[in-house]
Amino acid sequence: MTDVATTATHLPHALPDCPNARIALFAMRRMGANGLADARASHALFTAFGQGFKRPLVLMRSFMADLASAASGTIAIAPCCCARTTSAEAALLTILARVETAPGAARLLMTDLLGVRQVEGVLASAAVLAAAFADDGRPITG
Repeated sequence: MTDVATTATHLPHALPDCPNARIALFAMRRMGANGLADARASHALFTAFGQGFKRPLVLMRSFMADLASAASGTIAIAPCCCARTTSAEAALLTILARVETAPGAARLLMTDLLGVRQVEGVLASAAVLAAAFADDGRPITG
């Protein structure tokens, strides 16, 4: 298999156009790879949100912890340097973008992603994280 075919298979989606979704993706990738206390994820949120960074940071940590504890399998997260996203990352960003406006679609995506039926807790984490971004004027759009 060629490198291009492998990349297209494992990273089938382009990075989001929304800069707020890119911030969320960066934080998810850093925390997914290096743990919830990753300093670069914290710095990225501090840079984006200024002094109001604590709310999105704590909620991102909670969201990532909820995802990890609820998932029946692994959730594929690419390294931060990748210019494309995995299907799981694209689904997570779509969930964050739609959790308030299309909760039914967000629930179905979350159910597929986690492989479990009871996703209400994780979906609530996604909703408050998306609200934290939106409340600071940084809505995640998809």
